[in-house]
Formats: sequence, structure tokens, C-alpha cells
Amino acid sequence: MGDALIVERQGRVATLINDDAPRNRMTLEFMDELEVAIAELAEDDSVGALVIRGAGDEHFSVGMDLKQLPAGIERMGGPDAIFDQRLRVIAAIESMPKPVIATLYGYCLGGGLEVPLGCHFRLAAAEGAKIGLPELDLGTVPAWGGTARLTRCVGRDAALDMILRARKISGPEALRIGLVHQVWPNDELQQRAQELARELASMPSLAVKGVLRCVLGAGDATLEEALAEERRWVHETFGSPDQIEGMRAFLEKRPPRFHAE
Repeated sequence: MGDALIVERQGRVATLINDDAPRNRMTLEFMDELEVAIAELAEDDSVGALVIRGAGDEHFSVGMDLKQLPAGIERMGGPDAIFDQRLRVIAAIESMPKPVIATLYGYCLGGGLEVPLGCHFRLAAAEGAKIGLPELDLGTVPAWGGTARLTRCVGRDAALDMILRARKISGPEALRIGLVHQVWPNDELQQRAQELARELASMPSLAVKGVLRCVLGAGDATLEEALAEERRWVHETFGSPDQIEGMRAFLEKRPPRFHAE
């Protein structure tokens, strides 16, 4: 992809790697390249799921490279332009029509947690992960949507406990409060993420898109609006090649062979 981001493809899974080992800072260059890659992969029908990780096995990401902040402000025209881009990229990940998985290990701090909060699945290492939004240690607040998304993910009390105390929590604690979906031994984490991505990528892509739209939109909708959106996707998928294949496979008592495979 470029000097900061590696995109690897295996079957219907694309893996996006922040190539700045060992700390995997979220540099200006990385965010530029990530924004382009997410837009391209969203439109690529050959890709059914994504994994986001850092290079190497030490850290997912320590967050923004603060040394770049003055240059970034000059290049982009102010701090708001930098933050707006990051919010835009995370929103693009969140609204992807295909599942996105993040693997959390080592330092996952600041932007190194805010980007995963925009992903649909988060898997964490059983040991060594330090996950948090420690911006109060810098005298400021999270700037990439961390307060809103963390609160929606784990609830007000757990979010306040993490953010106001600048706490860095482990993978098992993140699982306990609902921040991550699964915890795996460190040496299995990336393999398990790929397995999950392959499983998700094998599902009927139009129906997957519909589920993502319905579930992600349900929190801001009334029950009536959410039910109407669900019905819209029932109509959208009914009669599609994958829906016909799924029904035929059920009647023939065999696994479905969706076009994605």
C-alpha cells in the first residue's frame, strides 16, 4: 500500500498492518494510507472481512505520534483537521459493509484503542496487553471518539473508571467488561483472528451488510425504525443468489455454498 501500511490478502480476508514496529505509532502517513485502503476495500467485492493489526508481536499501537503534531497542524491547517480525519477514518471502519477485526496486544493506547473501538470485533492477548485511553495523563481528553465509543461499548461506569483514572487494563479485564469479544494466548491471537475473519468472510455478503447496518443503527433508532430497517433488508436479500442457495441447502440438508466461497 505504501511506506506506513501493509495490506496482505489471503482468500477473501484482507489484513491491514501498521508497519512501524515495535511501537506502531499512528503516524500522519499511516492514517492517510489507512483512509485510502478502507475506502478501496469497502468497494472490493473479493474481500469479505478485514483484520487490523500492528507489525510484529510487541504492540498493537501506542497511538498518535505526538512529535508529528506541529508538522501535522501546519500541513493540514490546524489541529481540528487532524482530529476530523481520524474521526472520519474510524467512522469509515465502523460503517464498512463487511466485518472488521482488531487484535489487541501489548500497548493499545489512545488512538491505539480508538481505532479498534470502530471495529466490529476485538480480540485481545491473554497476557501483556495494556489497553486504555490515558489522555488525562497529558492534561487533555480523548480526541478520536474514545469517550463516546468506549461508553457505548462498556457502559458509563466502566468508561469513567478507565478514562478518569487513565487506567491501562489487561485482555482478561477487557473481556470481563465487554470491551473485547475473545481473549487468546498471545501466540494464538493472530491465527484466531484470521480464523474468525475467514468464517465471517464465508457468510453471504449482502446479508452480512444488512446485519451490520441493522445492528449498528439500532442504538440510535426507535424500535419502530429499527424494525423497519430490518424489514428493508429482508426484502433486499430475499431472492438474492445467496438467499436462494441458503434455502436450497437447508431443504437438501447440506452446507450452503455461497458465492463468497
